Amino acid sequence: MSSFLRPLVRRSHGLLKLQYLRTFSTKIDSQLTSDNRIRIIEVGPRDGLQNEKKIVPLTTKIELIERLAKTGLENIEAGSFVAPKWVPQMADSGEILEYILKTSPPSTAPINYSFLVPNNKGLSKAMTILRSHPASYNTFSPPHTSTPEAYSPSNPVIEISVFAAATESFTQKNLNCDIATSLERFKEVIIGAKGVGHRVRAYISVVLGCPFEGYDVNPQRVAEIATDLLEMGADEIDLGDTTGMGTASSTRNLLLAMEAAGIRKEDIAMHFHDTYGQALVNTLISLEHGIRSFDSSVGGLGGCPYSPGATGNVATEDMVYFLNNLGLDTGVDLDAMVDVGQWITREIGKDNASSVGKAIIGKRERT
Repeated sequence: MSSFLRPLVRRSHGLLKLQYLRTFSTKIDSQLTSDNRIRIIEVGPRDGLQNEKKIVPLTTKIELIERLAKTGLENIEAGSFVAPKWVPQMADSGEILEYILKTSPPSTAPINYSFLVPNNKGLSKAMTILRSHPASYNTFSPPHTSTPEAYSPSNPVIEISVFAAATESFTQKNLNCDIATSLERFKEVIIGAKGVGHRVRAYISVVLGCPFEGYDVNPQRVAEIATDLLEMGADEIDLGDTTGMGTASSTRNLLLAMEAAGIRKEDIAMHFHDTYGQALVNTLISLEHGIRSFDSSVGGLGGCPYSPGATGNVATEDMVYFLNNLGLDTGVDLDAMVDVGQWITREIGKDNASSVGKAIIGKRERT
């Protein structure tokens, strides 16, 4: 049986199970009631900072999250429970989660905070913290507690993310195992997180180009991995162009493969890096295919420790400006986001990679 047909067959066998698991993500679907509404997932505090060689102080990371929370964002990737020896920058993610639970940064709307969890050890660390604050956060159905009074609409929602890859070479470099083994590990995490009510995002990295295998990433293989993750219970597949090698044609082919595998557009988010200046072009192609969820990073922060040469994520300022001028609604205050981008890039000694941010700052200085 060809690798293209396999996800179709497996999906038909697991359809009832998949529909049941997806009931936990209906809240996200309801947020996108208008075709003009775009869901922005801000990844700056995790993906944006993880590759910084100089450790960013915990106070700066917390202030970044606080500032972002006031821009109208409803989704922020806040940290990662990876082993500190592999990603030292994320060693204080437990403290960030504690802070969010104890303080709940002021925001214009309740915020979904996601934390990357690579394995059961990371999940156990996160769950230990969450169990210490049972009334300080919300989950998706079923609720994390049997006491209704513990639920508060003002509480943050805590989500869990896992991180797979589309090629064997990248998986070996990133996770020190093959794809099949990585998926088995993620299955345990997904089941554990879903069992206590958490929504789960599943990243698939290097979907449009791999630093070790080049441009030849099979879109049908990506769709097969996505199907596996959805059948495990993941609520959303985040397709990551980790190297920024994606083009309009390869993005289109990937989304056609996902559609052919029976994967709903509502279950897909796109994650573009702007290494070759193609992130917004690929965003437009994704919009034409009905995708309405996109990752971005304030100030264009980012990179990947396992992807040599990859530059930052598409800047949130650029993404919001682009979408606004298409008549789409992100709910994000562009001027406020520009301020955050200017602040954080200066704070950590980086150039501001947002073209829109620099243009707006320059205009302000001239008037």
